[in-house]
Amino acid sequence: MKRSTINFLVQSATRCFHAHSWALPPNPRWDMTDFGLGDWRRFGLVLVNLAEEPEYCEKLMYAQGGMTTPAHTHRKKKEDIICRSGRLAVKVWSDHPQDAAGRPVQVPLNHAAHEVPSGTVIELPAGSRVTLRPGVYHEFYPLTSEAIIGEVSTANDDLHDNFFVDGNIGRYPGIEEDEPATVRLLSEDVPL
Repeated sequence: MKRSTINFLVQSATRCFHAHSWALPPNPRWDMTDFGLGDWRRFGLVLVNLAEEPEYCEKLMYAQGGMTTPAHTHRKKKEDIICRSGRLAVKVWSDHPQDAAGRPVQVPLNHAAHEVPSGTVIELPAGSRVTLRPGVYHEFYPLTSEAIIGEVSTANDDLHDNFFVDGNIGRYPGIEEDEPATVRLLSEDVPL
């Protein structure tokens, strides 16, 4: 990703967070990805890590319309994905999407048990959440021009517990320095 794109997205996310009264902590721990696909407008996500503890994690995320977090699963992490503003689509599969046709998947919505067919797109209005257990494949994207997305989960390990359907995906982007940085990304401190 170009540094100018990172700066633009940090500015866009900050504006959106402020417009919806989401105060960021001092020295926010920014993260961003285009999933190594080089097309952030189609595949991208802006994240702020709010809590990174051995037992749990909390993130605040931002995406513009058209930005998808591609299909993936976690072997260890259980997470709630929460639409904080806008509308969010979360597509779920019981197993690898190639192998999940016709199989139901258990996905609690707002703490109530639900079973839906694999490949179902769940639409979350602001305030709603879906709970994703380890092994449930999922992807998500805004249904509005932008969305604020929350994540509360068990311990997070972005280096070893993200399993994407597309083998070309990388969690952390390379950065092309085309202008000075306005923030330092969390991934710039991660040995890859």
